Amino acid sequence: MRAENPSTILEQELSRQFKQHFDSIPELVVTSPGRVNIIGEYTDFNDGFVLPMAIDRSLMMAIKKRTDDLIRVYSTEFNAEISFTSSSLRKGEFSWGEYITGCIWVLQQMGHTPCGFDMVITGNIPVGASLSSSAALELGILRAATYTAGIDWQPMKMAILGQRVENEWVGMNCGIMDQAICACGRKDHALLIDCRDHSSTLCPLPKKSTIIILDTGTRRGLVDSAYNERRAQCFEAAGKMNIAYLRDGNEEMLEQFRPQLSPLAYLRAKHIILENDRVLQAAKAMQNDAGHELGRLMYESHCSLRDDFDVSGTALNTMVECAMEHSACLGARMTGAGFAGCAVALVEKGREKDFVEEVSSAYAARMQTEPRLYVCQAADGTGIQPFDQELVEK
Repeated sequence: MRAENPSTILEQELSRQFKQHFDSIPELVVTSPGRVNIIGEYTDFNDGFVLPMAIDRSLMMAIKKRTDDLIRVYSTEFNAEISFTSSSLRKGEFSWGEYITGCIWVLQQMGHTPCGFDMVITGNIPVGASLSSSAALELGILRAATYTAGIDWQPMKMAILGQRVENEWVGMNCGIMDQAICACGRKDHALLIDCRDHSSTLCPLPKKSTIIILDTGTRRGLVDSAYNERRAQCFEAAGKMNIAYLRDGNEEMLEQFRPQLSPLAYLRAKHIILENDRVLQAAKAMQNDAGHELGRLMYESHCSLRDDFDVSGTALNTMVECAMEHSACLGARMTGAGFAGCAVALVEKGREKDFVEEVSSAYAARMQTEPRLYVCQAADGTGIQPFDQELVEK
């Protein structure tokens, strides 16, 4: 028997729940990771650069193929089940189930016919914490559905389909970053992604440092947040600067067109243009194993998101301040869409325990809320494997 690690525990839960709900044993298990973005926020839909990594917190999905087109999915997180046929899809009110129906829809749009399947989903990605549980769900469903339809798994192409689910079915105008890293992540590495041509470069994590996720305990509803507003402001600024995307701008151009930009559009454009430069510098720092330089760029990114892009908040700012005050911290920043959720810190290896204890205590004292801090490892992207029959309860 294998050691009792988190993945094994999740698989045991899958086995129990699958037997309970479908009176059967699953055939396969899909593992789809969450992600943390080390640097490069809001640059993806501006055709820019991002530097995320897949993390060792994931959704796990037990699946068994059916002979009809009925799809039944039970979520342990929501303690709820949805069922529908792939031949009668329709949009409903926003819920976790819409990501699932959206994935089947997008495959049909590409000319594929997924078969029915039974599925149980469990996991340990905190929902709504800016760790991309939604992208993990999309890529996991796509991985399962491509198996049932006999479709070759091409990670970046499937990431693009996951983005279409968000944009065209769910109604969230996100870029490609979350889906790309969930699909294409690599153990021990972050991934520099060019969101224009979807090319990517592996970037090794600094050897003497650790990534720690800092969950403030606050949550936001992304579809209803100011995300789409920021997107519109970026395209407004690009239009005034006579470019299609802010990725094509630079500081000289920004100042040249400043008189034509509203004060708000100027600040939004300033963040994107400088953030793209920071991402490329950060990738070089990682290639050079320069942890202190990477940490400096991370904190600069946070200040820009706080002051120029205005997507941070009291909880996130307080968490970053608590982290930066610790002597083991090389850098910290909010991560994800902001407003609430998580920050991320780069911490000296070997001092993780001290950092977690002291930062948790400092944050709790200032915010009267207990945070959760997760020491993370970079993980591989979405994968599929046979279900471990040893885990079936006797």
